[in-house]
Amino acid sequence: MAKRKRRKPQPGEFEDPLSNYNPPSYEDELERSLCEGQMDVFNTTPIATVPPSASIQSAMKLMDELGVACLLIVAGDRIMGVFSERDVLNHLADNFDALKDHPVSEVMTIDPSCVHETDIPAQALNLMAVGGFRHVPILNMDEKLVGVLGPRRVTAYIRKHFNRPAGG
Repeated sequence: MAKRKRRKPQPGEFEDPLSNYNPPSYEDELERSLCEGQMDVFNTTPIATVPPSASIQSAMKLMDELGVACLLIVAGDRIMGVFSERDVLNHLADNFDALKDHPVSEVMTIDPSCVHETDIPAQALNLMAVGGFRHVPILNMDEKLVGVLGPRRVTAYIRKHFNRPAGG
């Protein structure tokens, strides 16, 4: 598409800042969704949570029962941390018997990086990739926990796009 030549505005004359805006073009619906959608394109619920005082053993048992790889540690409606399989391997593998009755807050990942439900999906995926996080909590604008994004949910989202018929 050829660009139109525009006359330069005279001093003091209003120039629409969007007059030169060209909307982005995307290769496919997946790319458009990643760049223009919001976090609700992912299935980010249910959320498995425990309080910071929960024992490590009870948290691990809940993870096993629910078949999840992480629990979000919450106090009231605020996220305090994430307890994941990685925390089990890094902090408990060699000393589980001595630590199993300690509170999960002692080994959780404190103050996790989060995204907001109004952020674009590409931002969450970038945070996961650059930060090395497998799970990213999702907050609403009041900083309350509303979801979590993990590898299974990302894979399910991408799979939906690859299983679409051409042009659909």
